Amino acid sequence: MLGVVIPLEDSKNKQASVKPLVDLTKADMERVNQLILSKAGSDVQMIPEVANHLISSGGKRLRPMLTLASASMFGFTGDAHIKLATAVEFMHTATLLHDDVVDESDLRRGKSTARMIWGNQASVLVGDFLLGQAFRMMVDVGSLDALDVLSTAASVIAEGEVLQLSVAKNMETTEDDYLSVIRAKTAALFAAAAEVGPIVAKTDKASRNALKSYGMNLGLAFQLVDDVLDYGGKAADLGKNTGDDFRRRQDHPCPSSCPIPLARPRSAASGARRSEGGESSDQNLEKALGLITRYGGLTDTIAQAQHYGTIARDALAPLPESPWKDALLEVIDFCIDRVS
Repeated sequence: MLGVVIPLEDSKNKQASVKPLVDLTKADMERVNQLILSKAGSDVQMIPEVANHLISSGGKRLRPMLTLASASMFGFTGDAHIKLATAVEFMHTATLLHDDVVDESDLRRGKSTARMIWGNQASVLVGDFLLGQAFRMMVDVGSLDALDVLSTAASVIAEGEVLQLSVAKNMETTEDDYLSVIRAKTAALFAAAAEVGPIVAKTDKASRNALKSYGMNLGLAFQLVDDVLDYGGKAADLGKNTGDDFRRRQDHPCPSSCPIPLARPRSAASGARRSEGGESSDQNLEKALGLITRYGGLTDTIAQAQHYGTIARDALAPLPESPWKDALLEVIDFCIDRVS
C-alpha cells in the first residue's frame, strides 16, 4: 500500500480532538439522532433501509454539531437548532448518496456504498427524499433567514457537482478551479451549518458573519486535508484504499484534487511526462504519487489547509470567550492534524 507521511511544522504534543465539541453537544445530539431516525422513516421500506445504511455508518456528524454549538454559544435554549441540525445532516447524507453515484464509488466509511447494495436509482431517489425532509424541517422552524441560508447552500452544492463534472476531463484544471469546486461542494454546507445557529439565536449580524466565515474556511481546510489523505493516508483512516479517487479517475481523468494542480506546473516545467495510458492504475498511482510528492503537491496542499484554518480562527476572534468557542477552535486543529 502506498503512503506518505507529511510532518507538520507546527505539530503539537497534544493531538487536537473533537471531543470537547462532542461533549458540549451530547445532549442536543441525542435529540438530533432521535429526530434523524424519525424523519428517515417511511412506509416505503427501501427508504429507511438505504437512509439508515449511511446514517448509521459512523460519521462524526461534525456539521450538525456546528449548528448546535453556534446556536448554544449565544444562549439559545429552544428546539429550532435541533431541527436545523437534523436538516443539515440530511442535506449532507443526500449529497453523499448522490456523490457516490456520480463518482461510481464502491466504499464509503469502510462499508459498501448504498448504490452497490440497492443500485444507483434507489440511491438518488432516497437522497431526494432526505432533501425533501430537510426542507420540511427548515419550514417547521419558521425562520425565513435560516431557510434562505440552507436552501442557497443546497443550490450551491448542486452547482459544485456540475462544475466538477465540467472540469472532469480537463487535464489543465487549475488551483482556482479546484477551490471553486470544494468551496461549493464542501465548504458551503459547513458555512451554512455554522451560520444558521446565530440566526435562530437572534444575535447580531457581525456574529452571524463571523460564524459563516468560520464555517466556510473550516470546510475548505477540511476538504484540502481529505485530498491529501487520499494520496498519503491509510485505508483504515479513509474507509477506502489509498488513491481510490485517483484510480476512479483513470477512465475519466479528473485532476480536481488539490495536490495535482499544485504540483503540475513544477512537474511540467521540469519536463516530467504524464502516465502512459497502457500502464495499470497502480503503476499510474505510484508514478503520480511520486511526482506529486517530489514537486510539493502534498506539502503545499497542507499549507493551504493551514492558511484557511488561520482565517477560520481569526473569524472567531471577536466573539466572547466561552467553552463553545474553545471547542470550535479545537475543531480547526483537529481537521488539519488528521494528516500528521
